[in-house]
Amino acid sequence: MEKDSYSQRYRAYVLLVLSGVYTFNFIDRQILVIIQESVKLELGLSDTQLGMLTGLAFAIFYVGLGLPISKYADNHNRKNVVVVSLAIWSAMTAVSGLVANYTQLLLARIGVGVGEAGGSGPSHSILSDYFKPHQRATALSVYSVGIYIGILAGYSLGGWIDANYGWRMAFFALGIPGVVYAVFVYFTVKEPHKGRTDQLKLKADAEKPSMAAALKILLSKKTFVLIGLGAGFHTMTNYGVGNFLAPFLARVHGMPVSQIGVALGVCMGIGGMVGTFIGGYLGDRLGKKDLRWYLWLPIIAAIINFIPSYYVFFSNNTTLVLVGIFVTTLLTGIYLGPCLAICHNLVNAKMRALSSALFFLALNIIGLGLGPTVTGILSDFLEPTYGNESLRYAFPYVFLTAIVSIVLFYMASKHYPNEAVVTHHDEVVAVKDKDMKPILQIVLGVFLLFFVGLFFLQIGLAKKDISELSIAILGVVGLLFVSGSYFTIKGAIQGK
Repeated sequence: MEKDSYSQRYRAYVLLVLSGVYTFNFIDRQILVIIQESVKLELGLSDTQLGMLTGLAFAIFYVGLGLPISKYADNHNRKNVVVVSLAIWSAMTAVSGLVANYTQLLLARIGVGVGEAGGSGPSHSILSDYFKPHQRATALSVYSVGIYIGILAGYSLGGWIDANYGWRMAFFALGIPGVVYAVFVYFTVKEPHKGRTDQLKLKADAEKPSMAAALKILLSKKTFVLIGLGAGFHTMTNYGVGNFLAPFLARVHGMPVSQIGVALGVCMGIGGMVGTFIGGYLGDRLGKKDLRWYLWLPIIAAIINFIPSYYVFFSNNTTLVLVGIFVTTLLTGIYLGPCLAICHNLVNAKMRALSSALFFLALNIIGLGLGPTVTGILSDFLEPTYGNESLRYAFPYVFLTAIVSIVLFYMASKHYPNEAVVTHHDEVVAVKDKDMKPILQIVLGVFLLFFVGLFFLQIGLAKKDISELSIAILGVVGLLFVSGSYFTIKGAIQGK
């Protein structure tokens, strides 16, 4: 037994604690999203400025510092990096409640981004040294559930506090507890030996690659480049739409802030938790038979997602919109666990924090940086024509970037089996031509849903409503595709 061997219970404990860190990460990142209407009114902001605050301004510093911090963590104590980062971003969240103008709030949000830059990469690396390769997608998915617990808590509590005590108190109440939690993490989580769960062990004196050398290795992997870009365009739809759902429900559906917080917290929080866990669990299970399933799953989910998203944008039935938000959040969460597992299986243990940071650089510059910013600009541009419904017609333009992510994930699936360094048994799973059948189904589904979606999108734009015919036809198309996907996955699990 290894001298730093840990019990299953302790490994589960560490996973739970680090998931808590990620929960605070998203509480502090998303709190502004739910209270932004109140902030906009008091500080006199535009949608473009709101998009900058929740998107590009935050993302630039978050990803820009993520690389050097993660590189440092790969060579030093990762737990300490996580602890200091958590304390910084939580403190800056509390400071956001003291601002008097846009510039001060912008600087405070930049401070949150600086702190959060050291959270995910080191945490991912720690977990990969607590869990073996065939458990990583599941473990990283459980960790990533913290995103949606944070959204659930941030939206529900943030909306309630804003409605009853004001938006400034929301920043104070949700920022300060993170500083206390940082102390708790420091004293209860142990730093594991790097590479302890890999069958191909690293020597204690193994050479530590320089930043330039490590980046060169990562960027030479076609799979890594493709999933980084694919995840970026995937999350451009997530953040571009998700960061404006609160004002969308307030302006278009007339919901009060307190109800919006609870509704979005439940729909996005629970939906995201389920989707993220399903993605990791199915990725590990199906990946034992064919590594390409780590990418086929996000592709299938992204295609199906065109259906609920259409109703979120164009339905005038608030209940149907909320159901659609739940389903679309579930589907968009499936990609994360499999993609993170791929990043770590492409490199050795000395480069995993950096691989996560570089992956999040692409994801956040494109997704978090451009998504809300582009949506805000489009909303302001369309406001003279559509008034309070400008967000409704800005969403579809941003959402169509999902097509790009589907293509990139498919391209990555062709390279991954040949580029994996660490797999379930440190041997690449065989890929057989007969396994390409589900890909044919996916390609057909892309064309079918894309063209049907565009056709009825035009109806929605013209009528500002959804006809019963469009619901029936999209429902039938969706049922056929979901059924085909189900039987394809079922056959893969059974080895048929």
